[in-house]
Amino acid sequence: AESFVIGDRPTDVQLAVNLGCRAIFLETPGRPMPEFTAEQQAALALSTPDWAEIARFLCSAERTAEVKRTTAETDIHIRVNLDGYGPTHIDTGLKFFDHMLSQLPHHAGIALLCECRGDLETDEHHTMEDVAIALGDALRQALGDKRGIGRYGFALPMDECDAFADLDLGGRIDFAWEVNFTREYVGDTPTEMYKHFFHSLACALQANLHLRADGENNHHLIEGVFKAFARCLRQAIARNENDRSLPSSKGVL
Repeated sequence: AESFVIGDRPTDVQLAVNLGCRAIFLETPGRPMPEFTAEQQAALALSTPDWAEIARFLCSAERTAEVKRTTAETDIHIRVNLDGYGPTHIDTGLKFFDHMLSQLPHHAGIALLCECRGDLETDEHHTMEDVAIALGDALRQALGDKRGIGRYGFALPMDECDAFADLDLGGRIDFAWEVNFTREYVGDTPTEMYKHFFHSLACALQANLHLRADGENNHHLIEGVFKAFARCLRQAIARNENDRSLPSSKGVL
């Protein structure tokens, strides 16, 4: 799992699959990218024409975490890679919630696998709450000692909706929410659960998270909040390879 095959041919990627390790594909400028099988795609950790990027990748430990959480109400499997390497797949049984969660890897630049089987015959509460807890746990674990990260983040408008997020990964929990909905449901999820989702996420992540949004379209309000949070997270987890100090004057986070 800690070894890589580096090569410029699909057969090199297949060798990584056969060995049970991961592959780095060296792209050739001017040559079209080959079509990889699903198995090869899953093994592909990096694709680039740049040897310097390969060196940076190999010298910087990946920030990953995997959380499995099983209760009487839900069975959850989450895997994150804060540096964006790896497959992304989201399936919670709630289609609109899946759509919102898919904003996180896209706008935060992370890889996210999130699978949940919950008691949706009861209602949506346990699924959305427990996904938030497991996701927050995974993000916190992947951050490790937090050396070199940006720590803070802020963002962003969307369409007619103004959505703003402020984030501090300093380890102290606080949460503020200023979003008002005019519909009980959007898609297959109750709008009231989104405040609870982000509150649970902030607690598990041990973060200070403030979210606010104004607008008329409830879909855009929710999506704007997710995108704003994702962009915040992208800034806060960004790692400065030239400065691996803790982003705190106390020397402790």
